[in-house]
Amino acid sequence: MGMNDFIQFFRGMGTKKIGSNVLAGHGHSNAQSISFLRQLEKEVRKKDDLSSPLNLLEVVVFDIETTGFFPEKGDEIISIGAVKMKGSEVLTQETYYSLIRSKKPVPPEITSLTNIHDDDLRSAPEIAEVLMSFLRFTSTRILIAHHSKHEQSFMQKATWEHTRTKFQHRIIDTSFLTRIFDPSSGSQPLEKICLDCGIEIKDRHNALGDALMTAELWGHYLKKAEAEGFTTLGEVYEYLAKIR
Repeated sequence: MGMNDFIQFFRGMGTKKIGSNVLAGHGHSNAQSISFLRQLEKEVRKKDDLSSPLNLLEVVVFDIETTGFFPEKGDEIISIGAVKMKGSEVLTQETYYSLIRSKKPVPPEITSLTNIHDDDLRSAPEIAEVLMSFLRFTSTRILIAHHSKHEQSFMQKATWEHTRTKFQHRIIDTSFLTRIFDPSSGSQPLEKICLDCGIEIKDRHNALGDALMTAELWGHYLKKAEAEGFTTLGEVYEYLAKIR
């Protein structure tokens, strides 16, 4: 990946025009939604996250719970949890959590894992409403997730289906920082890597609980990166590009 590609990875929403059918039929004001998304698109384009000092970097760490692993086969998001961070500080008073309405039954193994039941989802907000409120919470901040391909694939599908816009926020996986210290490390379960870092396992498989643990993990490695002399995301990228 070249520097230009990397800049695009962190920057901006795409140039695709937002049509008048955004959120149609979901109880939102189309005009307000379109205006918000267009303004967000402009603001994200202007950001220069590569040169932002790591100790001032503002991100949103998030997690989703789903009915399965395959959005293309009909699996759905049933909850989103998120927390804001500034540098390595977890802003525990600035969190987001929502269940998402679903008419489909939650598979028993998912209920057992997440403690989310069918009745919980029948009165939950519609996904279009949740997506808009999540974007308002996130604003232009970078998104952080553990095993981020899962989050990205579901968010992309849900955003297109329910708003007819592309999910353009870029997501950084926690491995972006962990690879500094262990380039050969593969994908590890959240609880294992948290235990290795001395982070308490709490509310596992609750979207907000997992987001809070992931935030602690990101903060842990951000401090280590700073201790190693890294000051910006751009410097981390340049280093990782050399050791690939």
